[in-house]
Formats: sequence, structure tokens, C-alpha cells
Amino acid sequence: MSKTYAILGAGMQGTCAAYDLAKFGNPAKILLGDVSLEQAKASADRVNKLVGQAICHPDQVDAMNPDSLSAFLTGVDVLLSCVPYWMHPHIAKVAVASKVSMCDLGGNTDVTLETLKLDADAHEAGVTLVPDCGLAPGLVNSLGMYLMEQMDEAETIKMYCGVLPQNPKPPFNYKLTFNVEGLVTEYDYEAVVLKDGKIGKVDTLADLEELEIDTLGKMEAFNTSGGTSTAPYTFEGKVTNYVYKTIRFPGHCERMRIFKDFGFWNEEKIDVKGTKIVPKDVFNAVFGPALSKFVDRDMCAVRAVGEGKKDGKKVRMQIDILDKECEKTDFTSMERLTGFSLAIYAIEMAEGRVPKGAIRYEEAVTGTKFVEMIQKRDVILHFQGV
Repeated sequence: MSKTYAILGAGMQGTCAAYDLAKFGNPAKILLGDVSLEQAKASADRVNKLVGQAICHPDQVDAMNPDSLSAFLTGVDVLLSCVPYWMHPHIAKVAVASKVSMCDLGGNTDVTLETLKLDADAHEAGVTLVPDCGLAPGLVNSLGMYLMEQMDEAETIKMYCGVLPQNPKPPFNYKLTFNVEGLVTEYDYEAVVLKDGKIGKVDTLADLEELEIDTLGKMEAFNTSGGTSTAPYTFEGKVTNYVYKTIRFPGHCERMRIFKDFGFWNEEKIDVKGTKIVPKDVFNAVFGPALSKFVDRDMCAVRAVGEGKKDGKKVRMQIDILDKECEKTDFTSMERLTGFSLAIYAIEMAEGRVPKGAIRYEEAVTGTKFVEMIQKRDVILHFQGV
């Protein structure tokens, strides 16, 4: 039976998720809502042209206004939230009250835990909430889960991901592919990991290591927050080490660390010539637009490594993805791997294959199922030792 999907946020990832649902979700219709009706119309038109049918319908909605949001959710089966991460728990409460299931792009584990507190309310409403269904957290965790599912005993799961420009330019060798607030949050807060069987927090922009990526050469990887999401808590006792790092071109980490160490990301107000300002707000307002001036096609490098035992023998398994911006659809790699991943979870929820309640990402859909589905979307996975 066809389902009605609603997408909140008609930006990059939301538009790509709508495209994926139109192709793979057998939708009755897709509602694409945004605070800007103009943006919603442009995105809906783009999706409809790509799929050759008028399946996507624009709407103006204020995500933080419960009345506006509840009206938008009338008749909807599953909501995909593609707005800034801090808004998700507020939206989830309205979704539950409207008896609508919801998945979101997440990105901040503390915020995700707030959404998961709605478990009892979601059960009572007969709906499902699954946060953190994007790229990292999201797709990378599914690859890690897949490797765990291939082993009898999993000892170490390491996940790496980086959205990168195809033609990097100094000094940062980076292309902004999502909002700068989210980027700074990943770089600034602590990261949750499993280390030697115990849950701990480690500093971001730290534990720098060198990776060799096919066609890219030597790259660097370092701790960032949010990528592991709730998995360390879920997998405690099942795997000894579980970590996530971000991939960048060499030198990026050191340059960004300067801003962190010298207070540019502080959140307490300071006095500047009689005006109270928050350094992080000023940094985002200045750095975001400046970084956005670097225009280039993007690519995404993903690696998952699993070490453990199978059939009594030590094994090392690895999955690599090097995905590039699609010239046929003009969806960036960031949009593809994030939007497709979110849509896969939304479809599984719509089809009733995810339990009711507020469910942790890693407990909602198996890694094996996700790997099967993502490969149907022209995303190429390279397996070693699997």
C-alpha cells in the first residue's frame, strides 16, 4: 500500500531524499515543506522533473510552530526531518502528537538522546522515531554493523568519512556541503567512543592518523563528534573498540585546531567595545559565507574497518566507498549518501519493518539490509576480506 511521506526542510539533503522516495518508496505523494515556499516549490519542481511525474508537492511550514507543523503532518505516514539538528526533538514531539512516524538527520548525540526519551509516548501513539539517519552518523554506522554481522566475534570497528572537494584549494582544502553550525559542532565537542571495552569521551580534532585512499593518495583522519551516535552504548560488551574519524586533505586539522584552541568557538558572551557577542556566532557568520565561496564538485570517501574472529580465525574486513557528485542529476555526493540513507530508513519504517517506539539507529535496520539497499542506488561499495 502506498504511503504519504513528508519532508521538513527543502534544502540539499531534503530534496535528494524526496528524489529517492519518489524512485524507491512507492509513495502516494511526497510533501516537501520549508519555511520558504519559494524554496519548497523549486525543490519540488526539480524532483518532479527528474522522476517524470508530479509526485512531490510544496508547502510552507514553520517547523518550530506546533500548529503549522501539525497541519503539515495531516494524513502523513512518515516524516523525514532535514532541518538543523537542534530542532529535531521539538519536531518529534509534534510528530508523536500527530501520530506520525519520524526519522531525522541527527548529528549531535546529546540532542539525539532527547528524542529517544520520547520512547513511551511513541509507543502509546503507535509510531516510530529513529534519529541520526544521515551519513555520519548513519551510513557509516550501517557499514560498521554490516562488518560486525559478518564476524563471530567483533573486536574493533573503525569508521571514517569525509565529504571533500574534487579540486581542493588552500588554505582549508575543503568545500562546505552543509551548514557551518553543524560543521563546527562536529569539530568542537567531544566524541563518544568505545575503547578497550569502556565508553569514553575523546577530544575532537585529535588522534590524527594517516590514511591511504585509492586515487586520492595520502589523507588524514581525526576525531569528530556525533559520528558514533548511540552505538557505543548499544554495542558495549559486544565489541571492544568502536570509533569514528573524519577524513580530510592533509593539513586541514591543524588549521581548524587553531580556531578551537584560541577561543573562536567559545559560546559564552564576551565584551567587544561595549557590545556583548558570542565568539562562535561571529565565527559562523564570517567563516560560513567565506568558505561557501569555494565552489567545486564534491566527492565522499568512506571507509569501515572491522577486526575480529570468524570460524576461529582472526580476520580483517574493509569496505570502501568513493562516491562523486552525480552529473546526471546534479546531486552532490553529500546529498546522495545522506539523502539516500535517510530515505532507506523512512521506507523501512513506512513498510512496518521497524519496531514502534523511539529506536536507536543501530537497532532499527540491520547493516546487511542497509548495504543491500544502498547498492541499489548506484553507490559502489568495495569489499576486502568480506
